[in-house]
Amino acid sequence: MIVMAAGTTLGTNAAHADGDNNTLIPNNKRLNDGVVANVYTMQHQAGCTNDVKINPQLQLAAQRHTHDVLNNRNLDADIGSDGSTPQDRANAAGYRGKVAETVAINPALAISGTELINQWYYNPADFAIMSNCANSQIGVWSENSLDRTIVVAVYGQPERPVPTRNIAPDLGLPSPVVMPENVPIDPSPDYDASDEIEYGINWLPWILRGVYPPPAIAPQ
Repeated sequence: MIVMAAGTTLGTNAAHADGDNNTLIPNNKRLNDGVVANVYTMQHQAGCTNDVKINPQLQLAAQRHTHDVLNNRNLDADIGSDGSTPQDRANAAGYRGKVAETVAINPALAISGTELINQWYYNPADFAIMSNCANSQIGVWSENSLDRTIVVAVYGQPERPVPTRNIAPDLGLPSPVVMPENVPIDPSPDYDASDEIEYGINWLPWILRGVYPPPAIAPQ
């Protein structure tokens, strides 16, 4: 099980998805990487042979919609405040290929990996997107306020390799950590002893069953 409370503490601004460097403040990067790990597991359980990879253009498209949903409470799905669709946002971020999207909205300052995967795993449309072998690339972003947590994942089927460049300023967004295209998730460097204990307790049953990385919650 991947459990990560993504949120803010009183007196701080909304947490950002990357760049967290200690265990005293919420680290959304770990939540985001957990989503990628769960998609990897779901796809392999569905018989996929490819390994889903993080794509910076899709990550930027997810970041844009996350900010939009967080700041516009009338939004509750894929359509942005400007009428944009997931495909529109991916195109604007420089991605060339077909995309799909899953959005999680939690009315609290945090969400755990279990709560998140429950929202998507048991929603037929979201499950179909996550387990689609053709969705070989992904970008995930999450943001928090005191009473609202948003997580957006954008899944891509690339037409051709997309060159990497930092285009966040073009969209008026803070710059994410820009990675080369198609790289595996980067394990978070700021685990402490409690993280390792929780990891072992929650993931051991799946590891013993030969499923790695395990999903955040066992399918029922």
